[in-house]
Amino acid sequence: MLKNKDYKIRTGKTGNLYVSNRQWGNVREDYSSNGDAWNFANHNNAESYAYRWGEEGIAGISDAKQLFCFALSFWNKKDKMMKERFFGLSNPQRNHGEDIKEIFYYLDNTPTHSYMKMVYKYPINAFPYDDIRVENARRSKKEPEYEIFDTGIFDKDEYFDVFIEYAKADHNDIVIRVTICNRSETDAPLIVAPTVWFRNNWKWGYNTYKGQMNASYEGCIDIHHDSISIKKFYSRNIGAESIFCENETNNPKLYGAPYPGNTYFKDGINDYIIYGSNTVNPEKEVRKLHF
Repeated sequence: MLKNKDYKIRTGKTGNLYVSNRQWGNVREDYSSNGDAWNFANHNNAESYAYRWGEEGIAGISDAKQLFCFALSFWNKKDKMMKERFFGLSNPQRNHGEDIKEIFYYLDNTPTHSYMKMVYKYPINAFPYDDIRVENARRSKKEPEYEIFDTGIFDKDEYFDVFIEYAKADHNDIVIRVTICNRSETDAPLIVAPTVWFRNNWKWGYNTYKGQMNASYEGCIDIHHDSISIKKFYSRNIGAESIFCENETNNPKLYGAPYPGNTYFKDGINDYIIYGSNTVNPEKEVRKLHF
């Protein structure tokens, strides 16, 4: 089974950067009282925590100042959370900690980034988060680390090859193509969630202006920001649902702290897709979008 989906970001004369593979656990994002960066912004709470200094995502890109980002998310309908970021061990998690336990390859890239291509291998079955964590904690530093392929999750070729390609249609247009290949012998579901969002710099006072996005017409999202020239996000996947939430930390969930107003937090898309929760804006107008 092979499917193609095409997306397009129309931009002005802005440079492009990569979005980090892993921002969680970064010391720059540590605002704990005891300097515990690994647990303050860890993999499990990253879906609910709005970063200050950078963003993360799978095959993500952004403008030169990382005010506006694009990345891919996936759900195989078996994982406990959407695959919005790469999983790995934190430094205190014993055997060979502080690395990513995923399989992906960068396949091509021109010096000007006019064309880029990578592949991510996403398991069809539930991702072995606990198995990797527990087994590496059990092993000593003298033993080999327990990698994702040691779990057997890729046996019988039960995985998707997700090919992500970027190409500049001209100086101001970036075209994105996502090709999904089911390598197993059986049909398997996969939700693909291309996501665009603004890095939350208004919370920290860097920019009091909050960028806006709204559903313009079917297959098109209008993007409004006073400091970037990105204006449109198009999709050929006409009929797909557009989903909006805020790039704001879910303080009630993480810290038990009240939050004023009716806010659709950063983890709203995850909870809506997986649990059907009422966590996305029905007005289709905020600052983070799945399309």
